[in-house]
Amino acid sequence: MWKSVAALAACALAAPAMAAIPVSGKWLTAERDSVIEIGVCGGTLCGHVARILKGPPGGKPAVDSNNPDPALRARPIRGLTILSGFTSDGEAWEGRIYDPKSGKTYRSKLARNPDGTLKVQGCIGPFCRTMTWTAVN
Repeated sequence: MWKSVAALAACALAAPAMAAIPVSGKWLTAERDSVIEIGVCGGTLCGHVARILKGPPGGKPAVDSNNPDPALRARPIRGLTILSGFTSDGEAWEGRIYDPKSGKTYRSKLARNPDGTLKVQGCIGPFCRTMTWTAVN
């Protein structure tokens, strides 16, 4: 019996870790105001604002005006990393999401929906807000 248990344990340890369905690519936000590009950053996934589709009135560049750090409030939103540290838990990607509209960072999950859209969750404690992003070619 112990040989069977040892064999099962060896197989389990030798099996490759399951990874969530890839989420890399360009995504249109739920508000349809930005395109976020997700890709590899070091050993994790991250995402930055690749394009702003609806900027502030008057043609001014969008800046991170709600950042809690006053020194960062003039930095441009375009190019800003808003997704960071995402790793696979086997079913989804877990990391952090920064919301420039509120200036806050949240625990986050990313997962592909069966229809090819991206489910994006931002969470504080047990409470999560879910958005759906659409793939961009």
